[in-house]
Amino acid sequence: MELTKLTACQAADKIRKKEISVPELTYAYLDKIIELNKKIGAYITVCGQEAEKQADIVQKKFDKNEELPLIAGIPAGINDNICTSGVLTSCGSRMLSNFVPPYDATVIKKLSQNHAVLLGKLNMDEFAMGSSNETSWYGQVKNPWDPERVPGGSGGGAAAAVASKMACFALGSDTGGSARLAASFCGVVGLRPTYGTVSRYGLVAFASSMDQAAPVTRDVADCAAVMNVIAGYDPLDSISRDSGYEDYTSFLENDVKGLKIGLPKEYFSGAVQKEVKEKVLDAAKVFESLGAEIEEISLPLFEYALPAYYIISSAEASSNLAQYDGIKYGYRAQQFEDLVDLYKKSRGEGFGEEVKRRILFGTYVLGAGNYDVFYNKALKVKRMIFEEYQNAYQKVDIILGPTAPSTAFKIGEKTVDPLDMYLIDAYTVPVNLAGLCAISLPCGFDSSGLPVGMQLIGKPYGEGTILRAAFTYEKNTGGNGGIDRGV
Repeated sequence: MELTKLTACQAADKIRKKEISVPELTYAYLDKIIELNKKIGAYITVCGQEAEKQADIVQKKFDKNEELPLIAGIPAGINDNICTSGVLTSCGSRMLSNFVPPYDATVIKKLSQNHAVLLGKLNMDEFAMGSSNETSWYGQVKNPWDPERVPGGSGGGAAAAVASKMACFALGSDTGGSARLAASFCGVVGLRPTYGTVSRYGLVAFASSMDQAAPVTRDVADCAAVMNVIAGYDPLDSISRDSGYEDYTSFLENDVKGLKIGLPKEYFSGAVQKEVKEKVLDAAKVFESLGAEIEEISLPLFEYALPAYYIISSAEASSNLAQYDGIKYGYRAQQFEDLVDLYKKSRGEGFGEEVKRRILFGTYVLGAGNYDVFYNKALKVKRMIFEEYQNAYQKVDIILGPTAPSTAFKIGEKTVDPLDMYLIDAYTVPVNLAGLCAISLPCGFDSSGLPVGMQLIGKPYGEGTILRAAFTYEKNTGGNGGIDRGV
């Protein structure tokens, strides 16, 4: 039995039946990392010795027949923008290439309390700014399905690690679609929780009004299991929801009868790749055959979401990243003439080109003459998009569409023109602007054998409904997207 082929829930079951041990499972993943990480580049830091120690501790608890949480002993990878005490947290940037946090993010504390095993920190686009994982200071992450293609971004390391069996599950982040886009390109599952459902404390800020930690998993059941751990109120996060949390695994029912699913006509026109469109519409037919009601809807503000997102996120990034000046912490230039020159050189050398582009753009739109013209208008569009979704949910329960307009593209294909790259986020950013929840899961392959991802978008705090729909689709179409075809 190849242990790394097991889902988290399957592995948990075998551990409890004493068919496998936690150390055996952990060593299998560490061996897989040794075998594949140089080729894929998913990990920045591997915590081998610490993982082995954690595995031994958890196994002793199992040997004593202690009642442990579902994910106890399950090996996980963590995005490098989530703070881990005593472990490098670089955000994929030279600026934080020596930053070791003195504390754990709330989501890490929750994983530790549930006895998950930390395998290491995962590669990502610098400060989560990117759609292809080509902006990391630590090098390009490659797609396990085709190493000449990107894994999606910004959380390419998380999705690539899960798809190539270098992690049983991963924790990423989703500000503009990072976890969902990468999951789509790598043929795995990525869920963006409703804003405020998962604590942001210890998640290094990019755009605070949209940042969320997000699980990346092999299948939908694993996604629900991880959500049970990481969701919940946290007094350390000012926007954390203080009630209304449910057992997400209780929604895993093979039943969509009577569920109303909306297909926005704007999602299936324009730039979407023909094969992607066909696979997502095929998925709609599957839902219909299982008893769901399919209805065409219209979201005319869809075309305005992308520019609004990049204005707002860049403005927030310019503020959040102002703290990195090379003085208190962060990369410090070695050759400088005075304090101002130190600031300039430290930030100029410490940040990559894409991060600098967004900082400059964000600073520009916040300028005295531009604030009302750009930033305030973008905020109005954000509010209008939220209201448009709320109106749509008067007619339907969830919304179905592509996760991305295409399957994974070649490395370097879209780096010349930033606009080409930004357009990859067109289907994911509306969810973040509106503060909704959404899940991406595989719905087939294109003619090149690359995974196609579809996205189920739910109402605020509607994770249970989209998990039920995703679980039903998965159960009736042969499982988790066939990731065994990967590396």
